[in-house]
Amino acid sequence: MSCLRDTFATAAGPFSLAVDARGVVVGAVFGDAGALRARLPGERLRPDPGRCAAARLEVQAYLAGERRDFTVQVEARGTPFQKRVWAALRGIPRGETISYGDLAARLGRPGAARAVGAANARNAVCLLLPCHRVIAADGGLQGYAFGLEKKRWLLELEGVTADRR
Repeated sequence: MSCLRDTFATAAGPFSLAVDARGVVVGAVFGDAGALRARLPGERLRPDPGRCAAARLEVQAYLAGERRDFTVQVEARGTPFQKRVWAALRGIPRGETISYGDLAARLGRPGAARAVGAANARNAVCLLLPCHRVIAADGGLQGYAFGLEKKRWLLELEGVTADRR
């Protein structure tokens, strides 16, 4: 499949987006086009900043602290369970966190905290599907594909006092 992509500067560093032919965001990562390709294996990614402009503006404004929510359409590609986890991420309000275990219970799968963590690790649409809001049961910042410092920065941007262990 073919997608259109853009890489641009943000307050949190380089960020890359991919949209499908309808303009729906299918990939969003911190980093360059290579990081995006790693999250969207098998996709042909063609540069097209114009088609990505709406999403780019929202991401830049969000990371600058000028926007609280996203309005662009998102479609994450994955297994049915992964899609359920990613849909549940949208229900975590800005400024709040939830543990992997609590998110698993919310999905009707108590005891599936590791499966929730694995689904989060495969989230190809970071930030817009806020996997950074999922933390360890003890309040630790356990796991984030783009590093714990980035996760801490994002949570603090959203008003969460992040774990400093």
